[in-house]
Amino acid sequence: MDAKTGFFYLFSVVLLFAAFRVVTARNPVHAVLNLILAFSQAAAIWLLLKAEFLGIALVLVYLGAVMVLFLFVVMMLDIRIDSMRRGFWKHFPFAALIGVLIAFEMGMVLMGGFGDVEDAKAVGATMVNAAGQTVPYSNTQALGKLLYTEYLYPVEIAAVILLVAMIAAIALTLRKRKDSKAMNPADQIRVRASDRIKLVKVDSTKPAQKPDAEAAAAAPAVETKA
Repeated sequence: MDAKTGFFYLFSVVLLFAAFRVVTARNPVHAVLNLILAFSQAAAIWLLLKAEFLGIALVLVYLGAVMVLFLFVVMMLDIRIDSMRRGFWKHFPFAALIGVLIAFEMGMVLMGGFGDVEDAKAVGATMVNAAGQTVPYSNTQALGKLLYTEYLYPVEIAAVILLVAMIAAIALTLRKRKDSKAMNPADQIRVRASDRIKLVKVDSTKPAQKPDAEAAAAAPAVETKA
């Protein structure tokens, strides 16, 4: 067994353990942290498979943006774990059946795809043309052309879905406080000059009179005892 195979098994074991902890963790924050670990191991496996673009995109997009957003959302939602555990065992048989079905379908797809691995091997970073010559091959360039030509509409739909998810996360964490003194921008735009300053007519008052010095001198002095 060479070093590449050893790293593949190492990343795979850590990936499976992290994915298992995502499902079984009682604390949602711990589940998100384990999901971050699972994505990092999946990115390492992509790098071993010479799919550099997918590995880097997984790290930059999911670990650098999406999972950090999930972490902040989970921390700000103040999820009550006790209320979420009440119906766990009630729905566990149906959830286990769905999990087994998904695992069976994934196994069938993967086992069917392993037979074409030998035929689908391109030669690393190079490719052999019809004349038998070795020409440079860019995995990132080929994937970019495929995404923005044949799969342009699915990419745009995924972008819209991510935008809706971001707006929903902001709406869930936006809480109104009664003691907040924030102003409505729409009211500020519609305001008029007469609404800003209001002149009120007030009757004039007489100046305060100074106390009479003689009356103050005639007042009895207060004796203080030590």
